[in-house]
Amino acid sequence: MPDELQELQENAEAGSEHESLAPVTVTMAILAVLVAAVSLLGHRAHTEELLHQTEATDQWAYYQAKDIRRHTYELFLDELSVFSLQNSDQVEKVKEKYAKEVERYRDDQKDIEAEAKKAQDDVKREGRRADRFDLGEVLLEAALVICSITLLTRKRIFWGLGLVLGLLGIAIGAAGFLVH
Repeated sequence: MPDELQELQENAEAGSEHESLAPVTVTMAILAVLVAAVSLLGHRAHTEELLHQTEATDQWAYYQAKDIRRHTYELFLDELSVFSLQNSDQVEKVKEKYAKEVERYRDDQKDIEAEAKKAQDDVKREGRRADRFDLGEVLLEAALVICSITLLTRKRIFWGLGLVLGLLGIAIGAAGFLVH
């Protein structure tokens, strides 16, 4: 990045020698700021994506732990129904207790599954948002480079092309805010 900044500074100095290129250097400065802003937004979106992925993974692990415990209780209930035990009143109380636990775990699992799916949806949303910011950044960087060609060649067609790419990059980057 320091090399890029020095190159931009050199191009700006060269542009200051020719007043007709002043709009090009101003455009380049604005594009450089926009590249930095969109890049930062992309990094933040990727960080959010990772946080939501961790949350989803944690929820699915919690779901699995509840599932294992529920299966253990179901197995215990199956064993109680197969073996003949001496105190049938006591056995029925134990069966009832563990049947309630099985149902409680089933209910818990529904809530945990809903939270895990919500976190997965958040991962997808943040991924789409990050993709918009990343594409916007690439287009803005390309616009910056193409505008700098104007300083070397003195041909304004490159400035126009850079402006078009810059506007496209801004639009796509701004679309990252519209992702829901």
